[in-house]
Amino acid sequence: MMQSYRVDRRVDVRTPMRDGVELSTDLFIPRDAGRCPAVLIRTPYSNNNEQLIEKGTRLAAAGYVCAIQDVRGRWDSGGDYYPFLNEAEDGFDTQQWIGTQDFSDGTVGTAGASYGGTTQWRSAPLDSQYLKCMVPRVICTDYHSGLLYPGGALQLNVAMTWGMRTHAHTGQDIDFHQWSEAFRYLPLRNVDASAGRDLPFWRDWIAHPEYGDYWERMDDTRCFDQITVPAFNMGGWYDLYANQTFTNFNGLRLTGGSNEARQSKLIVGPWPHGLAMSTRTGDVDFGEASMVDLEAEELRWFERWLRGVDNGIEREAPLRLFLMGANRWRDADEWPLADTDWQTWYLHSGGRANSVLGDGVLSPETPGEEKADEFVYDPLHPVQTAGGNNCCSPHIVPWGAHDQRAVEMRGDVLVYTSPPMAQDTEVTGPIEVVLYAATDGPDTDFTAKLVDVAPGGYATNLCDGIRRGRFLESRRAVNLLEAGKVYEWRIEVGVTGNVFQTDHRIRLEISSSNFPRFDRNPNTGAEYGQSADVRRAQQTVHHSRAYPSHIRLPVIPAE
Repeated sequence: MMQSYRVDRRVDVRTPMRDGVELSTDLFIPRDAGRCPAVLIRTPYSNNNEQLIEKGTRLAAAGYVCAIQDVRGRWDSGGDYYPFLNEAEDGFDTQQWIGTQDFSDGTVGTAGASYGGTTQWRSAPLDSQYLKCMVPRVICTDYHSGLLYPGGALQLNVAMTWGMRTHAHTGQDIDFHQWSEAFRYLPLRNVDASAGRDLPFWRDWIAHPEYGDYWERMDDTRCFDQITVPAFNMGGWYDLYANQTFTNFNGLRLTGGSNEARQSKLIVGPWPHGLAMSTRTGDVDFGEASMVDLEAEELRWFERWLRGVDNGIEREAPLRLFLMGANRWRDADEWPLADTDWQTWYLHSGGRANSVLGDGVLSPETPGEEKADEFVYDPLHPVQTAGGNNCCSPHIVPWGAHDQRAVEMRGDVLVYTSPPMAQDTEVTGPIEVVLYAATDGPDTDFTAKLVDVAPGGYATNLCDGIRRGRFLESRRAVNLLEAGKVYEWRIEVGVTGNVFQTDHRIRLEISSSNFPRFDRNPNTGAEYGQSADVRRAQQTVHHSRAYPSHIRLPVIPAE
């Protein structure tokens, strides 16, 4: 049985950074334990909140010094806050400071979720000699494609709600905003001022929709080979960082800078950004099997890599994935899974796939000469977000699994549905849609959503994605579209682990908006974020021998 210690707490310990700025660190120290391993948590959400106090106390009682720090410019720390920018050097300097304190045995692990994961990934490539392991939860490492501009479109909901909540030294109330109006405000460059706020980083985000020097300096996907410590990644199928969670896992497993780093792990449940808070995510209850004690798993990781306890955690399967639909767990050794049967399912219709009442079909049969589907995308009347991979205010924009039938009644949503499954069919892996489509203007978006349809009609969203026309050729530069030209739109729809049960159907939704998860493309081709002008767009989706629009499904053979 693990010894339990009484806990001493030191509040607001001033921790010096290389430029002289002092950050505020609260220390939880096991009494009479001598020199101990340390766990560092760096947060913009106040180190004096109840949840972190409870965690610091629990870790100290287990024999770890827990250091919980307000990041630069937030709460009791000095300096100015600017998202992501200073976390590499500040995290490294804090690790170096901890490693030389009289309470430290010279080993440091890091923990934290969301931005608390950012602080871990950003600092790890600097390779502190004291850092031995990480446990980053629900976070990306490429803040351009992973957070702000996936597929080239702005993740409007998270950018606005999170940005406005965290822009000052203390937490900011955002619930007084009329969000149905705030999300629609144009031009985007003035959103902060329209809400009575001054957000320099917001204006920088809007000024840099393309991937360039601004984003590259904060892109840690380029640094996996510089990380020498193992990471136990934790994510959720309905987290907004679900895609990048697997990117991070593969980054260390395949290219990590040491044998230890290549022993990293990942667990993914049917969870939203909050992780394992309930058996229910959105409207769907995934059962008791979906609940995992992530704190206990994290402690096992620290016991192995900070204390050297041979508990076998690194010899367990590196991937543990929850299969929705079947509501059970499966283990795997790599991502995508080794035995994946990559199946191509094609879009079909007689030219009337509009809404769930239309004639759209999804099947493995290659298309012949079929009439294209058409719809009008009007930015003033966008398709509304109905759950999915959202963050971080579910009372403003719901997250998780929800019934999509109301969305699918719209005429500007094309719906393609398979026949009922003859047997349980597992689809686990990354989902991609290849769409051959045209628009009548210089720019537009296309969206895609994978849905599981129960025999009674309930349509559960699994994952979704978007692609912006001006970035079809490259995310580094704007290339406007030629009106009427058919382009190949490759849409990263996301990742999933789902069993389509017998008599369930596979459904694909295609449209041009998913608002306010993503901002609305005004279809004008104007400089991004600078204008309030919008126009309607006539959209054409082809599915024929020459233009075989399809979805690529990672089907896992039955055991």
